[in-house]
Amino acid sequence: MAQAACDDDKRMNLRVSPKTKAKLLRAAVLRNTDLTDFVTQSALREAEAVIEAEEVLRVATSDHARVLELLENPPRPNGKLQAAIAALPDTL
Repeated sequence: MAQAACDDDKRMNLRVSPKTKAKLLRAAVLRNTDLTDFVTQSALREAEAVIEAEEVLRVATSDHARVLELLENPPRPNGKLQAAIAALPDTL
């Protein structure tokens, strides 16, 4: 999983065009909130969606039992898997 550098500062500065800022401000007013809260909440919703898309595996109901069976009783490694494992560096 990729990790971004993060400082301890509680401030985050964004540079946007005046047109973009005006649109964000208009949306914030329509939601009856300030610009900081609007941008923060919008960014958090998007961040949660991105994280869920990357970290959550969804399985169709019809495949659920098969996936559980394979997790509980995995098949024996075939030749290609054994070769791939042998090719891994020792530092893993």
